[in-house]
Amino acid sequence: MSLSRKQFLRFLGLGGLAAGTFGPERLAAAIGAGAKAAAAAGTSATAAPTGSTGLSKHKIKEIEIYALDVPLVAPFRISIGEMSAANDVLVRVRTDTGLTGIGEACPFPPITGETQATNIAAAKAIRDMLIGRDPLAIDAILRQIGAIVHSNPSAVAAFEMACFDILGQAAGLPLYRLLGGTKSTFESDITTGIDTPEVMAAGAKKHAGMGYKTLKVKIGLDPDQDFERLRAVRQAVGDGITLRIDANQGYTVPQAIYALKKIEPLRIQLVEQPVLASDVSGLKAVRAESPIPIMADEACFLPADALKLVRAEACDFMNIKIMKAGGILNAVRIAHIADAANMRCMVGCMLETRIALTAAAHVVASQANIVYADLDGNAEHTADPVIGGMTTKAGIVTMPETPGLGCDIDPAFLKKMVKV
Repeated sequence: MSLSRKQFLRFLGLGGLAAGTFGPERLAAAIGAGAKAAAAAGTSATAAPTGSTGLSKHKIKEIEIYALDVPLVAPFRISIGEMSAANDVLVRVRTDTGLTGIGEACPFPPITGETQATNIAAAKAIRDMLIGRDPLAIDAILRQIGAIVHSNPSAVAAFEMACFDILGQAAGLPLYRLLGGTKSTFESDITTGIDTPEVMAAGAKKHAGMGYKTLKVKIGLDPDQDFERLRAVRQAVGDGITLRIDANQGYTVPQAIYALKKIEPLRIQLVEQPVLASDVSGLKAVRAESPIPIMADEACFLPADALKLVRAEACDFMNIKIMKAGGILNAVRIAHIADAANMRCMVGCMLETRIALTAAAHVVASQANIVYADLDGNAEHTADPVIGGMTTKAGIVTMPETPGLGCDIDPAFLKKMVKV
């Protein structure tokens, strides 16, 4: 028996969804109700794979936590710090119905103030809170563990990511499609860290040779030296490559205005966070004088920060990061706030493996006003411990089409990690 379009919409309750009344919990309930109704009619309203247990009656039975360490090929330097490894945290959430969701926390101390140790401590506390809970009740889970987002947003993001992975598997949909997206491919840039002009130019030329059309260059130490770095990069890659720059809060307001006016002839697409994250009025002052569009990054962690930036008219774009926002749902909320203000966004990253990068890619693919991506966190990793997930070739990201996140950790690699 086949369903008519009218029956399908009635079964899924999409009138309520179109009115914006469904969060993840109610969406899951609606689809679950639709599946039951369709089953009664002798057909199916979802594309759940064979063996799917549906969207109801799940409970978290077990949670594993691992220290996930991946060395970098070389230290990665920005204006406010340097990292030599991705010291992350992996969580695996298992349900009593046989589904397993995976999530990754990537603390980046210079930006979020977290460390692997603080993330592990937070993860242990969250684990105790979530055993026995419904993993599909994502909004309720975030409200329960939400206070932790202010001290360890990456840890919260890891658990929420795992729950979204389970939700996608239960629904039989890749996460970006579950969130309403259609972009199966999109472009990402790749980043060059701070070094001498010669080293940065060589790195940028290498990236351009790999097929990347957009490069991101770190600056923020000294305006005149940064100009020399960027001039060397521009000369190395030519005029056909788009350049973005990121000062990571490195300038004072006068330095930023001076630097951006001097850099303008080098044809820069945008500049991220030229001044302190706390100085929203300073960011607005720089925006008023800058010939280069301003993107807020460290000034935008949570949806409330996005609202403040919109009200202050302090930026032209926002850089959303799952690790700052505390997960996928808050990342989407930030995108919606920006969209309401007719502002475009980028989704960026720290030094994640392709687990969390894939989660971020699902956010990019799900939102029309996310027009830029900076998902190269694993570019300098010495190993790729991930099976499946997003792929990147010549700067083009291709989404997985398997249900949930669409990726997993290599069991052989996981055996080398410390379980806590």
